Amino acid sequence: MIESNVSAGQSRASGGGTRRLTLLLTATSAVTAANVYLSQPLMGAAAASLRAGPDALAAVPTATQLGYAAGILLLVPAGDSHDRRRLILALGTASAVALAGCALAPSVGWLVVAGFAVGLLSPVPQLVTPLAVALAGDGRTGPGAGRIVGTVQGGLLMGVLASRAYSGSLAELAGWRAVFGCSCLLTLLLVLVLRGTLPYVPAASGAASYRATLSSLPRLFLAHPLVRRITVSGALVGIAFGAFWTTLTFLLEQHYRVGPTGIGLFGLVAAASALLSPFAGRLADRIGRRGALAALIGLVVAGWLVLLPGGTRFWWLVAGVIVLDVGVWGGQAVSQTVLFTLDPRVHSRLNTLYFAFRFLGIALGSLVGSLAWAGGGWPAVVGTGVVAAVAGLVVGVLPARDGDRPPPSTGAGATGAGGPDQPVSERRAGRRRRRYPSRTAWLRR
Repeated sequence: MIESNVSAGQSRASGGGTRRLTLLLTATSAVTAANVYLSQPLMGAAAASLRAGPDALAAVPTATQLGYAAGILLLVPAGDSHDRRRLILALGTASAVALAGCALAPSVGWLVVAGFAVGLLSPVPQLVTPLAVALAGDGRTGPGAGRIVGTVQGGLLMGVLASRAYSGSLAELAGWRAVFGCSCLLTLLLVLVLRGTLPYVPAASGAASYRATLSSLPRLFLAHPLVRRITVSGALVGIAFGAFWTTLTFLLEQHYRVGPTGIGLFGLVAAASALLSPFAGRLADRIGRRGALAALIGLVVAGWLVLLPGGTRFWWLVAGVIVLDVGVWGGQAVSQTVLFTLDPRVHSRLNTLYFAFRFLGIALGSLVGSLAWAGGGWPAVVGTGVVAAVAGLVVGVLPARDGDRPPPSTGAGATGAGGPDQPVSERRAGRRRRRYPSRTAWLRR
């Protein structure tokens, strides 16, 4: 049944062009991800307008990030129990209303609440990615899955990078309220385009209820060693990533005497990783997901080694940023591709688990990186990043045991499939009845 549903979506998608739909979903990922980071460059102007201190306005981006984390945890799992098209359209419309609330905010408290709502309603990229894979074919075996994940992932990164430059530039021309107003209109325009273009792909027949999908998250994490490996590896790489971008500010300010504007522009160096993200997905399709993950996390380790002399030599710092970010964002695209080899009925929940661990790792990395900087300066930060990245490499690509391989292919009505909503006894029985693919077959995939 799920294969027929996806095939029906594919046939409609092919009418308008799968490539065109992929690009549209990439743009959707970029716009909705950008909305989360709009407020960061606006706090000074908003504080002056609302006659509040900058410290009070610092609560706005914090509330937005907390809302985003809550949205990933609470809303993204619904993609496995409801039509993702309707979810994307509903969230886009609601986030436009929240952006309008930010533009009209009469006080700091109002802006904090509206900012939290913007974050809560913005985890659209985590719904878009599995939808793009479903429209292109079966993410478990389709040869182009890695390319599609990489392309959509590149859109997310471009949205994050472009949002800061767009927000700051427009605020200087038209004021901080105009930034939220223009983003509201852009989001509404995107929703109208999606409503007329996006094909209908229903949830799998027999899909569990929303409450069941939400409560199954811990069981899904514990049931599949492959899920544990990829998510924990992503968290460890997130520690290395968070440690770098937090302490980079200290390094640029204290050693290179770069001001806030220069620090913001320095982040554009990471744009190279957005351009290379689709190639990371193609690498997974070409050489295998385990090999691609090893190569890209290895780039994270190499990036930290290049960054070591960056404490005193600027161009080593620039080169290290590029290598590190290519590894981090490319590895994220490959990790999602690996997770999408599992049952399509749980793709949204897999995205939830991956990004929840990822954000936790980045937050922990910010804390650990700051402590390392205070205790030993830049060399201590580099040591922290190398250790975290090596640990992520080991966890992510150690030779697989039987339990690490993807479970057998399942349809909606399959029995003994090992799905996360089955009782444990049935999953165990299914593993006894069905043979897993050989080790070489999994490596090839």
